Amino acid sequence: MSNSKTVVPRDNDGQPVVKFLLSTLRPHGKIFTPFNMISIPIITLGIVLIVIRFVKGLGSITNLTQEVPWGLWIGFDVITGVAFAGGAYVVTFMVYILNIEKYKPIVRVTVLNGFLAYVFYAGALLLDLGKPWNVVNPIIGNSFGVSSVLFLVAWHFLLYMIAELIEFSPAIAEWLGAKKARKILSWMTLGAVIFGITLSTLHQSGLGALYMMAKEKIHPLWYSEFIPILFFVSSIFAGLSMVIFEGSISQRVFSDQISEKNQKGHDGIIHGLSKICAFTLMIYIFLHIVVFVHGKHWMYLGSRMGAWYLVEMIGFVIVPMILYFISYRTRNINLVKISSVVTMLGVIINRLNVTVIAFKWDAPNHYVPSWQEIVVTLTVLSIEIWVFRWLVRRLPVLRESPSWAKDDH
Repeated sequence: MSNSKTVVPRDNDGQPVVKFLLSTLRPHGKIFTPFNMISIPIITLGIVLIVIRFVKGLGSITNLTQEVPWGLWIGFDVITGVAFAGGAYVVTFMVYILNIEKYKPIVRVTVLNGFLAYVFYAGALLLDLGKPWNVVNPIIGNSFGVSSVLFLVAWHFLLYMIAELIEFSPAIAEWLGAKKARKILSWMTLGAVIFGITLSTLHQSGLGALYMMAKEKIHPLWYSEFIPILFFVSSIFAGLSMVIFEGSISQRVFSDQISEKNQKGHDGIIHGLSKICAFTLMIYIFLHIVVFVHGKHWMYLGSRMGAWYLVEMIGFVIVPMILYFISYRTRNINLVKISSVVTMLGVIINRLNVTVIAFKWDAPNHYVPSWQEIVVTLTVLSIEIWVFRWLVRRLPVLRESPSWAKDDH
């Protein structure tokens, strides 16, 4: 009989990993918070609706039809959500490629936010599929072919999630006290970042390319051959506005996790991001003007859809661009935060215009999402926030890495 002992994996405090993981399930912080009180009923109702959807089919809780198979769950959960996740590839590019150390404190939280966005919005795709098991078809090229845009987007989506997981994995290794694994994963990070940036630029524009085939269905004011470029450019200021918005909230909610040095540097970070947002918004409005003039769309401005188009362009592109410029010049941090909210609203409006509002705008019976679709969307968003909060409170996302991890640099 062997005398050898089984080696139990342990974290850096000496606890067995299984016991350590179970201990992390204990709630941290207050339970009866406003967010918890609002989100728990939404999540409970949403889960019930999701069960009904899978048991009885899409028609039981949605207003989707054969003519309009893509609705709120695609337009908001996927198309809009992926744009807001764009901050991850922009920030990693600035830190790892341009070597701008100023933004390093927000790398992990930005990558985590992007990774969770992709995971949950991939889950939202399953909700929207009449036969969820067919989700493999775009990946293997079945029924679509390997030359289809959907095939490319599916692979970009899948590979980018893996790349972001690798980028974030050193934080998981530090949490578990896995020193050897952390060294290997840190070595892989740069390659994952380069691969991820390439993929992200492709699929941000790829999502726009999906709608290039719907020329007869999208209102001319929102359709153009430049949709892929517009989607890519808007993902930059959309993602960075989300970073500013989420970072400002995290600064308050997770203040105990952030070092004094990083707290002091927070204003400088969002001040720098405001300049990038202002510049990319300027490029975006310039591209829209070029598309508008080239397409000779003057005739549409007198219509109801034309008025709505002007509201989007002036109120949610030009106005936040000016606000960002003013906030950068005056170093007004509160104005930066306001600019980020207005910009995010503008991105939501634009994506919903392309995918829902201006999609088949002239149909006799226009698609309007049901209240159940809205609740399920809020459920997906609420669960994502719960998971984000759980991870930030336990992993070294905002707080400093352990001393042994710093020694590896």
